[in-house]
Amino acid sequence: MASQPRQIFILTGAGISAESGLGTFRDRGGLWARFDPLTLATPEAFAADPDTVLDFYNHRRRGVIAAAPNAAHAALARAEAGLAARGGRLFLCTQNVDDLHERAGSAAVVHMHGELLKARCTACAAVSERRAGIPRDDPCPHCGAAALRPGGGWFGAVPQHLDRIDAALAGSDLFVAVGTSGAVYPAAGYVRQARALGIPTCELNLEPSDNARIFDAARYGPASAIVPDYLSELGL
Repeated sequence: MASQPRQIFILTGAGISAESGLGTFRDRGGLWARFDPLTLATPEAFAADPDTVLDFYNHRRRGVIAAAPNAAHAALARAEAGLAARGGRLFLCTQNVDDLHERAGSAAVVHMHGELLKARCTACAAVSERRAGIPRDDPCPHCGAAALRPGGGWFGAVPQHLDRIDAALAGSDLFVAVGTSGAVYPAAGYVRQARALGIPTCELNLEPSDNARIFDAARYGPASAIVPDYLSELGL
């Protein structure tokens, strides 16, 4: 790369947390290969059987709490601080609902699919912390309605913060996707947006994603190895 990037857009997916023991979704043996998302992760499923849906999300929540950030999460947190120190910015957009980026030290994380350790009120839409789980009749602390649902995005729902994400991508001079499947939109389309804007793109993944051919460059291997190495080459 001719010059060091100052505005880096990082998109992370389930692959970055896989080495922390959190399963991916669409890979062989992934979460949606073992469970039907239509019966566990939709508004209709929650309305039909809230107890089963809450049990499923509470089980996943316990898994997230038991997991620890890995070297890839830590490297991104260091890169964020390093870029800020030289007047730049790392915009970290994640498809993940875990909090491993935050626990690794990343200060500003945009969760486009919500957060598993939070709950959302079905009455007023307020979001609140729920690390210990969501009891069936736990009331919303904001409006008092006993109508809390998991804070992670429902399957097929429109992601959050899209305007903010689009603006950050347009202002970037490097786009990097880490551990993504390249199969979930709109996130899978960000590499095309970047290319259309003339922004260099790179994929860091265990193996080629569904849209790997679109990237300008790629590195393949465990995230805990290739992410720190790649960022080090950028002086981060």
